[in-house]
This record gives sequence, C-alpha cells and structure tokens, in this order.
Amino acid sequence: MVYWFKCLAKRHLNPVTASRTPSGKIILSSNRSTKAIHYISFMATRYRFGENDYAYFVTYAVVSWVDALSRPAYKDIIVNSLDFCINNKGLTLHAWVIMNNHVHLIASGCDEHKLEDIMRDHKKFTAQELLRAIQNNNQESRQSWMLWLFSSAGQNNPNNKYHQFWQQDNHPVKLTTMEMIIQKLNYLHDNPVRARIVFEPQHYVYGSAVDYFTERKGLLPVTLLL
Repeated sequence: MVYWFKCLAKRHLNPVTASRTPSGKIILSSNRSTKAIHYISFMATRYRFGENDYAYFVTYAVVSWVDALSRPAYKDIIVNSLDFCINNKGLTLHAWVIMNNHVHLIASGCDEHKLEDIMRDHKKFTAQELLRAIQNNNQESRQSWMLWLFSSAGQNNPNNKYHQFWQQDNHPVKLTTMEMIIQKLNYLHDNPVRARIVFEPQHYVYGSAVDYFTERKGLLPVTLLL
C-alpha cells in the first residue's frame, strides 16, 4: 500500500510503502531501505510551536499527572472543546487520544490561525470547565483532594489566579518526515493498549485509532495523515 505524507507545507515527499506487522506496528520501506518505526517517549523540554506549514505532536497533562480525567464526562469536555476548535478556530486535527491524566494530539493550524493560540484557548476553556465539573460532581470521591491540589498549583504559579489544572507546557514536536509521523501515530494510538485499557487501539473510544484502522468514524473529525 502506498501512502503520501499529506504535508501542510504545500510540497510532497516521495511516496513510501507502509505495512502493519501482526503486533500492530507500522513499518516503512522506500527505494533506499526498509525501517521499523518504534515507539518513543518524550522528555519535558522547552519545545516551541513554529510555522503553520507542518503538523505538530502535542502533549498536555494534568498537574502532578493526577488521574483527573478518568470519568467519561470529563473526557467529553475535552472532546467538545476540540470539536469547537475544529469548527470555529481553525484547528486541523490529524490524530488524538485522551487518557486519564494527559492528552496527545497531532494537529495543525489552518491559514492565519496559529496552533499556539488555538491550544492556549482550548486549555484555558477546558481547565475552567473541568474544574467546574469536578466541583459540581457530588459523586466525585476525590473532589476535595483534587481541588486542593489544583488550588495549591495555582498559588505557586504566577500565571494563574486561583487554580491550575493543566501543566504549562504543550511539548510541541514538529513533524517534518514520514518516519516521524508514523512514529508519533504509533506512540499516540498505543497509549490505551500500554495502559491495559483495551487490547487493540481501535477499540478505545476516546481516540482516533478507529479512523486509521477501520472504516468507521470516531468522535471527532480527523484529517488523516496516511
């Protein structure tokens, strides 16, 4: 099967051949070599958003990596905000997964809409809505503890007035090659499998693996990179 990297840089890379191993890993082959793409992890360094011509791998996490997103109602707040950003703020979403304490996206900004600005507004809105949802959820057994933690984080951060829900960084990684795209797609979609939530990536509701691995559509519209 031949894939072309649908690059936003208004240029095309040479076509490569991609196939999936029995374990679900994608491998690439070109005229020069065949290379297995392995999963990688990311260290917390000062990444920066750049030009809109590329897609970026973005990670944002709850402060202290608290499992504050374990309830579907909380994940739905993020889904609804991303959908709003797609329809109203120029977000192009290529892949996504929402875990219990962090979110991974592969995304880009459209035209004059900068991804950095979209992410700032998205995180600000979802932080407010998630805090409100936790405060109003009488069934939330960890309510007092989580609100205390978010309040403490906010007091220790001059960028926040009262509470801090998300960690500051987005860790954007610019995807400039097909190898990088396959690498990040594998890593992103395998999150629920590594967390032992599902056996297969496409069975996880809060992610885009279903769009890539099946003929069905997920919860959010995605612009496929493969």
